[in-house]
Amino acid sequence: MAVYTKHPVAAPPAAPARETTGHLMVRAYAVLCLFSVFAHTAVYNLVGPVGSVVVLVVLTLGALGIWVPAIARQRPTRFPWRRLPWAALGYGALALVSVLWSRWPGATLLTWSLMAAITATALMVATMLTWQEIVRALSTTLKLILGLSVVIELWVALVVRHPILPNFAQLPPGKINPVSYWVRGNLFNGGRIQGIVGNAHELAMMCLFALLVFAVLYAARVRRRGLLIGWAVLAVVLLVKGASTTVYLGIVVILAVAAAALVARAARTPAARRGVYLAFAAVAVIGVAAAVLLRDRVLGLFGKGSDLTGRVEIWQSVWERAITRPVFGNGFSSPWVPWDPAFDRWILNHGITVFHAHDMWLDVFLQLGIVGVAVMLVAWLALLWRSWFFAVDRPRWDLDAQRPYSALSMLPLLLTTALLFEGIAESAPIMLWGWMLLILLSFKMKSVPLIGIGVGERTPVISHGPQARQVP
Repeated sequence: MAVYTKHPVAAPPAAPARETTGHLMVRAYAVLCLFSVFAHTAVYNLVGPVGSVVVLVVLTLGALGIWVPAIARQRPTRFPWRRLPWAALGYGALALVSVLWSRWPGATLLTWSLMAAITATALMVATMLTWQEIVRALSTTLKLILGLSVVIELWVALVVRHPILPNFAQLPPGKINPVSYWVRGNLFNGGRIQGIVGNAHELAMMCLFALLVFAVLYAARVRRRGLLIGWAVLAVVLLVKGASTTVYLGIVVILAVAAAALVARAARTPAARRGVYLAFAAVAVIGVAAAVLLRDRVLGLFGKGSDLTGRVEIWQSVWERAITRPVFGNGFSSPWVPWDPAFDRWILNHGITVFHAHDMWLDVFLQLGIVGVAVMLVAWLALLWRSWFFAVDRPRWDLDAQRPYSALSMLPLLLTTALLFEGIAESAPIMLWGWMLLILLSFKMKSVPLIGIGVGERTPVISHGPQARQVP
């Protein structure tokens, strides 16, 4: 009979470590918060403006209720205050101060409150979850958006059999502007679909994010990769049905950046890496020049005119107002509040008041002037710089220089590239899910620069090696 001796050669068997119920609830709450931001238009269309405000306030209070006690339980020196994304937070502070000179102070305070709520939620997610858990939470959130988009499109196409308006309002008699619909029911008739988010371009962006997240998870060899492939196929189908030219062109840019990062990873010496940088810089210059010279032909392939679907007229109108206050701008408002007199019917697209400039840099210039553009540029360049080396540098904290790369380390770079390209034709990177990703990725990479390693990842390894074991 086998018995334990007084001098065992190994520790007695024990059950594997498991997550506490409290932490599992935090992970679930993080998914709920991410969904409320990434699919904010779905929440708005479902419960209306008042209901969406209530949802946002409740979720933000819950996020603060999780985050603040977690900080208080730590020693003051443990929380990485110096690692906060100070450039982005500085932009937020400038946005609040702009109420002193804003042409639309009510819109400034309202939209700044939205920005502050998203900032707090992003910091909570970055603090409470590890890198692996953040990627998993993003994956779950995007799966929910994809799945619900299919459900609502099928419901409208097969059951309702006519377009639906936000908040399930009754269709008024007569012809309605198609832009007003939540879901048009185009799933089987060849038209563009909007999904649960109610916008074809935004649905295509969610599909692009999903493909990036699924790709790094597949490369990380997670379990149930077959299901992951199924979700990726669904994302491709919905992306094609969303038919966004910006997303199609963004995919080309993302693939080029991913190829550059992988080649840089393969470079063995600093000289080889410099050669890679020079080669890809030359390719980038040639690509930009070709895109400018052949823009009409390229846009024609996607059925777009040289006016970029009316964006040139929007940019001209925004520029004319922005140049009147070029230094500190006209006042923060992201998005523009369409019922404010300053924006109501200022710029119309298909009879609907436009709520952003369709270019994030021009939008920042309108709101906070050259000073705001400078601060925002620092925030995004810092994120791009950090995400690049987060992807291409080997994980090191001692003399071992041969540790394998983590597939997940590519995700911040790919998401940042997608957001910066999106910012050329949209203002999404400075509000809602774009702002959340800026805060979340910036803070997480600064505070936890190694995936799966360090106190922030709940492992016993810190920056200078493993902790010494206590001698009883």
